[in-house]
Amino acid sequence: MSQPEFPPSRRTFVAAGVAATGVALTSTFAQSQIRSPAMQATIRTDGRVITLVNVFTVEPAKLPSLLELLRDGTETFFSTMPGFVSSSVLTARDSSRAINYSQWKSADDIAAFRRDPRFAPYIQQLLALAKAEGIECDVTYVKTV
Repeated sequence: MSQPEFPPSRRTFVAAGVAATGVALTSTFAQSQIRSPAMQATIRTDGRVITLVNVFTVEPAKLPSLLELLRDGTETFFSTMPGFVSSSVLTARDSSRAINYSQWKSADDIAAFRRDPRFAPYIQQLLALAKAEGIECDVTYVKTV
């Protein structure tokens, strides 16, 4: 059965733009709440997860500090929150951008971590290193070979 076609959304254009920036996967933090090493980020259109894409524009010299902060935030905060599924970080080959691709069980889970008192100081640290844009996304198309 073929899937219905939908007109491209802003999310589709953002995803295409991310793909076109020459971004390379440099470090994967994919980790389940139960710490199963077999858990991996899975991109699919079934609507089981909501994807949060954060795009960081950073000076290349600050990229290592940004990556360390993203890793630490994932290990000590986000992965302990209800609804966390996975988190992956990609970096542009020119070191000017980093993308945090995280998957959550629901938009309510994303809203909950944003209300947590630990989030505000963390985001301030991130914004001291980079400009950021966060986009809540639904996967609308996947093609694999």
